[in-house]
Amino acid sequence: MTGPMTVMPLASRIEDLRRWSRRPALAPAPPGAVSLAMGEPDFPTPAPVIEAAAAALRAGHTHYADQKGLPELRAALASRLPGHPGRAWTADDIVVTHGATAALAAVVLAMIGPGDRVVVPEPAYSLYADLVVLAGGAVDFVPLAPDLHWDLDALAAALPGAAMMIFSNPSNPTGIVHREQELKALGDLLDGSDTLVVSDEAYHRLVYPGHVMTSALEVDSLRDRTVYVQTFSKTYAMTGWRVGYLTGPREVVDAAAHVHRTHNGSLNTAVQHAALAALDLPDGVVDAMVERYRRRRELVVGRLSGVPGLHLVPPEGAFYGFLRYDAGLPSEAVARELAERKVLVRAGAEYGPSGEGHVRISFAASEDDLRTGLARIVRHLGGGRC
Repeated sequence: MTGPMTVMPLASRIEDLRRWSRRPALAPAPPGAVSLAMGEPDFPTPAPVIEAAAAALRAGHTHYADQKGLPELRAALASRLPGHPGRAWTADDIVVTHGATAALAAVVLAMIGPGDRVVVPEPAYSLYADLVVLAGGAVDFVPLAPDLHWDLDALAAALPGAAMMIFSNPSNPTGIVHREQELKALGDLLDGSDTLVVSDEAYHRLVYPGHVMTSALEVDSLRDRTVYVQTFSKTYAMTGWRVGYLTGPREVVDAAAHVHRTHNGSLNTAVQHAALAALDLPDGVVDAMVERYRRRRELVVGRLSGVPGLHLVPPEGAFYGFLRYDAGLPSEAVARELAERKVLVRAGAEYGPSGEGHVRISFAASEDDLRTGLARIVRHLGGGRC
C-alpha cells in the first residue's frame, strides 16, 4: 500500500506566470479547420539550407559547439550589422541562441530582477510580459496610439525609472513598422537615463511598399543602449531549426551569454552550419517569399475593408492583421466561437489589455486557407453583432 501522493509545492514564479500569462498552448488545426493563428511561414526551408545541414552531419559536425555559437557564424552575423561609429562589430559581440525566444529570455533574465520595472508598449508579443514575470520584474503596459504606433506622451510618462523597454519592429501582433522618427523620439525620451532597450526585429525583411524599416541600431541615440534580437525563423522559413542571436552593449551580451549557456547550452552544431548557408542565399530567395506575403496582405486588406463591424489598420510589415470587431464579447470568447466555425485565430487579450476587442490573424498561410478563413470570420463577425 502506498500513502496519498504528496502535492509538490511550486515555485512562486511559476505560480505568478500561471496567473499572468495569456499565452495559449497551440495545437494543429483539427480536420476541416483552417489556422490563421500561427506565426509560422508555410514555405519550405530553402533547399541549400537543408543540404548544408546534411553535409555538416556527414562531415562529422555532431559534437558540442562553442557555447556562444560557431565563431564563423558569429563573425558572419557581425559583418551584417549596421555600421557603428567608434565600434567595429566582431564575433565576440554576438551570441547565437535557441531561437529569438532564448535570446529574449537570456537578456531579460540577465538584466531584470525582483521589482525592476519593464515598459512594454502594447498590444505586444505576449512572451515579453511572461519573461518579465519569470524574472520577478514588474510589467508596465503602455497603450499604443489609435494608429497602433507609439503614444509618445504615454511613453514619456512611463519611462522614467524603468530598467528596460521591450518592443518588436515590425510589430507582432499589429503589423506596424515603427518609423525612424519614432525611434529617434524614443532616444530623446531616454537621454540621460540607463534604461536598456530590447528591440526584437524578427520580421525586419517583411516590410511592404510605402514603409521603411529602420533598426534601432541605426539610430544614434539608441544604439549604445539597445540589445538587438534576431532570428532565422521568419526570414528564411526556419522556425523549426531554432536559430536566433543577439548583440548589444558588451557587458549585456556577456551577461546574456552566461544565462544562455547555463540554461540552454550550445546550439545544435549542424544547424549552425545550415544558418551560415542561409546567410549566403541570394536576395531573390527571400524577396520571392516577401512578394507572396505582400499578395496575401492585399487579400486580407481587400476582404476585410468596408465590412460593417470590422476594423483593420492595414499591416505595414510582418504577416499579421490585428482586427478590431464591434461584437460585444471578450476576445477569448470570439476566438472560441471562431474555432467552432473552423477558423483558428489568436485572442487579442493575449497581447495586453488594449488587445481586448481584437483578434490576430496571421497571413503566413496559403491563399486558399486565407480565403476560407476570412470568409468564416466575416460571416461570424461582420455586421457588429452584440
